[in-house]
Amino acid sequence: MSHAIREYSPADETSWLRCRALSFLSTAYFDAVFNSKPRIPAPGFELVVADEHGVVTGIMDVTVDGELATIDTVAVHPDHQHQGIGRALLSEARARVSALGVPTLDAWTRDDPDTLRWYRATGFAESEHYLHVYANSYTDAGEPDRAIGEQRPGLRPVMAFLHANLRDEQSMREQFARVHICRRFALEL
Repeated sequence: MSHAIREYSPADETSWLRCRALSFLSTAYFDAVFNSKPRIPAPGFELVVADEHGVVTGIMDVTVDGELATIDTVAVHPDHQHQGIGRALLSEARARVSALGVPTLDAWTRDDPDTLRWYRATGFAESEHYLHVYANSYTDAGEPDRAIGEQRPGLRPVMAFLHANLRDEQSMREQFARVHICRRFALEL
């Protein structure tokens, strides 16, 4: 199946936001919701696949910083997954990154089995790891206090997002309900 890839345009924003939110809904990034699309500065790029009505069905945003290109967002609308859209976007991104003379394309993701399989199946190698820890008073009233420790007068934490060392995984999982392994995948071009 052929997928027409084109540059993102501001007119795509609402459809882009929906595609990203719906594709992330069943993943560990379910709450990574935006109300406007983050802009990717040149020489990075923003790609979309849209259906015949202009509805965005796939997205890939890539930032470029010196010798490294990073996939900031890759998402395929749930109604269009397993049709090759993600691979088509990756193929275009690889070609663009190579044309810029950048030797490495990487991505950071969490511990979603389907996502991990996709990166591995598309040639990425897993390397660095750390923890994403969420401390949320709705889960457990004491989580934010355990995460933050000393409080400032007049402020009471109700939610915190933190990074932790992988060697502390067991301890973090004992203290907090939501802990994810964040993984770096890299592809040498």
